[in-house]
Amino acid sequence: VQLVESGGGLVQPGGSLRLSCAGSGTSFRAYNMGWYRQGPGEQRDLVAVITAGGSTTYADSAKGRFTISRDSAKDTVDLQMNNLRLEDTAVYLCNAWLFPRTQYWGQGTQVTVSS
Repeated sequence: VQLVESGGGLVQPGGSLRLSCAGSGTSFRAYNMGWYRQGPGEQRDLVAVITAGGSTTYADSAKGRFTISRDSAKDTVDLQMNNLRLEDTAVYLCNAWLFPRTQYWGQGTQVTVSS
């Protein structure tokens, strides 16, 4: 089972990026899927989650700027990030979780916001 992220890169403040995560090895249709991020020397923090039913939850820092979406038929989850800030710089990791304890992580994709 794998989660593979793509779409990271270097962007200027105010710019946009779209991250994608592709799952393979099992069907993720019933999984809750989300994006987390981890800055250098920092803990891993939730960015956004989308449930199997399509309900979404965002960190306060992401509200109004980021949008999470999924294509359950393709086992993908995307994160559209707009109006990026310097403090959004981090490794962004894809997560899939199924109650009670099944969980998978991707390797992460680097997002760097810099002028």
